[in-house]
Amino acid sequence: MVALIAFFDANVLYPSELRNFLMHLALAGLFRAKWSAAVHEEWISSLLKNRPDLTRQKLERTRQLMDKATVDALVEGYEDLIPSLSLPDDDDRHVLAAAIRAEAQVIVTMNLKDFPSDVLLQYEIMVQHPDEFILEFIELAPDVVMDAAETHRQSLKNPPKSIEEFLASLEAQGLPKSVAALRTLFQTSN
Repeated sequence: MVALIAFFDANVLYPSELRNFLMHLALAGLFRAKWSAAVHEEWISSLLKNRPDLTRQKLERTRQLMDKATVDALVEGYEDLIPSLSLPDDDDRHVLAAAIRAEAQVIVTMNLKDFPSDVLLQYEIMVQHPDEFILEFIELAPDVVMDAAETHRQSLKNPPKSIEEFLASLEAQGLPKSVAALRTLFQTSN
């Protein structure tokens, strides 16, 4: 049983490259991924706003596949906690509330400033940028991360990506430290 529970903020579920990599890491058993319907709605709405070529139906299918692929990932019944929480942006309280209800140890987000450590400390939750989050797993279980990364890369068919193209796409998603470590792993494995 994996002990670490990670709650994902919407900004790590969109863009798709980062979401898919995090999903592959979760499916490799490195941690238990959690999110809420509200988080799903946030990333889907943002994506539809920025990519009018996509349809809600297609993104709902992605949402359903995510919920199905991970055991118990969808957090429910947290809404009663929201009014009692205080964060710099009130719109982020639902993320913290769901993380508390999920008994998450970490909130993975690009917006660290929106989740001050002193506030999260009282709930025994820390906040991490996805680059730091992934880097810790590369250091703890490099072979597992490497296998998940290669499985992810091999799953990319339209278009397929070379190792360097795959790493460049992850780096563009804000993962420079993780990509540097992955690049070393890929080089030593070949």
